Amino acid sequence: MSGRLSVIGLGPGDARWLTPEAQAGLAEADALFGYGPYLDRVAVRAGQTRHPSDNREEIARAGAALTAAAAGARVALVTAGDPGVFAMAAAVCEAIEQGPPAWRAIDLAIIPGVTAMLAVAARAGAPLGHDFCALSLSDNLKPWETIERRLDAAAGAGFVLALYNPLSRARPWQLGQAFARLRTHLPDATPVVFGRAVGRDDERVRITTLAEAATEAADMATLIIVGSAATRVVARPGRTPLVYTPRAAERPA
Repeated sequence: MSGRLSVIGLGPGDARWLTPEAQAGLAEADALFGYGPYLDRVAVRAGQTRHPSDNREEIARAGAALTAAAAGARVALVTAGDPGVFAMAAAVCEAIEQGPPAWRAIDLAIIPGVTAMLAVAARAGAPLGHDFCALSLSDNLKPWETIERRLDAAAGAGFVLALYNPLSRARPWQLGQAFARLRTHLPDATPVVFGRAVGRDDERVRITTLAEAATEAADMATLIIVGSAATRVVARPGRTPLVYTPRAAERPA
């Protein structure tokens, strides 16, 4: 008898942002799979088995979870943020497409969560108030030249950008190159929001400009929002300024 696999978004880290559907999926699971630090966010329940794995083992992790579900277990595969945004839902779909026919018969649920760009945007105001796009700066699964073309296209078309995976120890140069490329399309005063570990105890949010944006302000726990030419900053004496992108775009003359 086929079991069930729930791919669960844990949100950015604050338990208040874990949805009731996600809580129910975690509570009913016999087995929990996920990247080790994400599994650590889930409370231990008696009778559940836990199967941590390393960060770059997405397909192997998905296959292990599917194998357990095909054997009849109720499985929760956890991921930070939303499972469909640079996370495990796509890896599970890929594994099902390439895997044995039995995996296609598994009862599968993708349970959404609050992704980092939404959490950071809420802290800053409403920088995603008009058209925007999300882009991962990691070149592990795509060439850097593709990332450059997408940066050019998005900034040139007036999209606000949410940048995931901005840098790591293995690729410390990419964020600086991305900022340099964006400066060829956008004004120096374009607002930039660095949101690190939003929803956790070490949360840090910093608002600056594209001219002043520095790579030292980011790590792999950081989500960066780069505004468009229309994005504005509203000063509030004694309070954090608001960053927002107006809902209406200017019409051509």
